[in-house]
Amino acid sequence: MKMPTTIVTSRSFEGQPAVTNGRLVRAKAPLRISFAGGGTDLPHYYEKHQGAVLSSTINRYAHVTIYPRADHDIELRSLDLGHTVRYSVREQPMYDGVMDLAKAAIHRVGVDAGMDLDVRMEAPRGSGLGGSSALTAAVLGAVASLNGHPYSLYELAELNYTIERTDLKIAGGKQDQYATTFGGFNLLEFRPDRVVVTPLRVDAAVLNDLEAHLLLCYTGKVRPNLGLVSDQIKYFQEGRKETVEGMHRLSEMVFEMKEALLTGNLERFGLMLHEAYLNKKRMNPKVTEDTPADLLYEAALKRGTIGGKLLGAGGGGYLLLYCETGKQLAVRRALEELGGQFAEFSFDGGGLQVWRSCAR
Repeated sequence: MKMPTTIVTSRSFEGQPAVTNGRLVRAKAPLRISFAGGGTDLPHYYEKHQGAVLSSTINRYAHVTIYPRADHDIELRSLDLGHTVRYSVREQPMYDGVMDLAKAAIHRVGVDAGMDLDVRMEAPRGSGLGGSSALTAAVLGAVASLNGHPYSLYELAELNYTIERTDLKIAGGKQDQYATTFGGFNLLEFRPDRVVVTPLRVDAAVLNDLEAHLLLCYTGKVRPNLGLVSDQIKYFQEGRKETVEGMHRLSEMVFEMKEALLTGNLERFGLMLHEAYLNKKRMNPKVTEDTPADLLYEAALKRGTIGGKLLGAGGGGYLLLYCETGKQLAVRRALEELGGQFAEFSFDGGGLQVWRSCAR
């Protein structure tokens, strides 16, 4: 039996994607945690100074399934939120806040026939885990595979960025689109003319030990329309000293944390997470405003946590903590009493994955 050409694949540990014949197209793209450098991936910074982010994808995903139709109708269904959107291939989609990422991704790739498209997320909206970019990546990969469009991983990441920032005017940086598309533990470098993705070959024992020391705590739903990214850009452009110095330090820390990771110095890595937490607040003092993040973090520090980082742009979402393993129970109990919710996770070396399926 002749195997079909793979249009989109992930950079997996084995290096070879699984390919099957089938009418349905399925895709999944991983969420990510970033350790340092967030904010330096915005154009206002990296067009003047080199930006950098250290991040890893995890075993939480955005899932997409496409059921091809014989007509020209498109039906989008969010399995976790319960939304349904219907429109025709011949119509310009209306961006009204309901499943806009999927609409824009389909429109950008282009389709001639109808489809039913289901999406499912393994994290709440606004989690700070890069869910929007993961969802867009999965839709882009699935639609591109359906139509036979041969995009490279770099092209898919840039298309993802264009959809979010240009088509939908969502403020933000560039790290999430590259993290979810490429997958794995990466050093991402942002320059005016390109993005450089460097996969890190971290010893498996070090990764396992790092994973054992990390806790992921949900601080609460992110409040939308806070304008945190816009505030950060304004502070930088106005030359606010704390913002500029905080961003420079975060960019430098990426390379220092990379070295700590590659040499297995996890205690230094954990301590630098604390420095990253402080510099993120220097960059934008509003990131934890009116949220329980600082309260939860202080409680964690008192019980054995040596470092932590607020994931995402701020305003809520997940808190990543580096904690001695023998003190994690005390940390969990203290933060749960304050309303924190812990989520299990592990590192995942795969990026965007697309395959065909016969099973409905």
